[in-house]
Amino acid sequence: MKQHSGAVGRLATLRLLAQRFAFLSLVMASFALMLLGKADTLLVERLRVLVGDGVAPILDVMSRPAGAIAEVVSGVHDLAALRAENVRLHEENAKLMHWQMVARQLDNENRTLRGQLNFIPDPDPSFITTRVIGDTGGAFVHSMLINAGSREGVRKGQAVIAGEVLVGRIAEVGQRSARVLLLTDINSHVPVVIEGSRAKAILTGDNSDRPRLNYLSPNTNAAPGDRVVTSGHGGAFPPGMPIGVISSVQEGTVRVEPFVHRHQLEFVTVVDYGLPGVLPSDVPAEGRDR
Repeated sequence: MKQHSGAVGRLATLRLLAQRFAFLSLVMASFALMLLGKADTLLVERLRVLVGDGVAPILDVMSRPAGAIAEVVSGVHDLAALRAENVRLHEENAKLMHWQMVARQLDNENRTLRGQLNFIPDPDPSFITTRVIGDTGGAFVHSMLINAGSREGVRKGQAVIAGEVLVGRIAEVGQRSARVLLLTDINSHVPVVIEGSRAKAILTGDNSDRPRLNYLSPNTNAAPGDRVVTSGHGGAFPPGMPIGVISSVQEGTVRVEPFVHRHQLEFVTVVDYGLPGVLPSDVPAEGRDR
């Protein structure tokens, strides 16, 4: 009995000593590993690789439940997002169906009125799509070079669009290339209207990314977000071609944010509407005065 109690006492003493000197032992072991790493880096690297190889299967097994839980959580979030997206799409679809019905009614009404007025529609425009091969934009000029010229039917004054948006007009034409004068160029002046109020103005470029509206009536309530489209005056462009929206109205200066910016243009469409608003470059000077 005494021997048993003595063994228990020695075990308790050893446990107490281990607890007291555990921190000191860990510090000494760490210091020894640091010295070993400095003395023999190759050995430490091998040990690190061996430890990594030994722990990798354990970590793989432990990570699988965590990965499964992460996938479940991600699936729950995705499901919630899909439900919200589904609700939004249903609402948007209902709105689109309403506007589709309104558009059909207006189209039928427009057809009926045109028939009663013996309206002669404009001829279908011809067009070609070409690539932008050079950007000569800078501080003093906003223009681009396209790889289509007179042999493809490109003429001076033709409209240049991206999608349905007007971006400029043909200013110079060669045999195999042409230069596009962008709406933001200082030499660009386009008659426009504010779509909501039908107020007329001239969209004038100033070599900035946002051209301004000149000759706008002071009584016009222009506000940011109003759409700006071509007016058709001057015979250069047909009416209703979208250009952009009003971005700011400050101290009498109205700026327009174009729907398409210069750096977004890779392919453009040159459209011939058959309008005589811009004289071609091959008309002699005496012919222009007659």
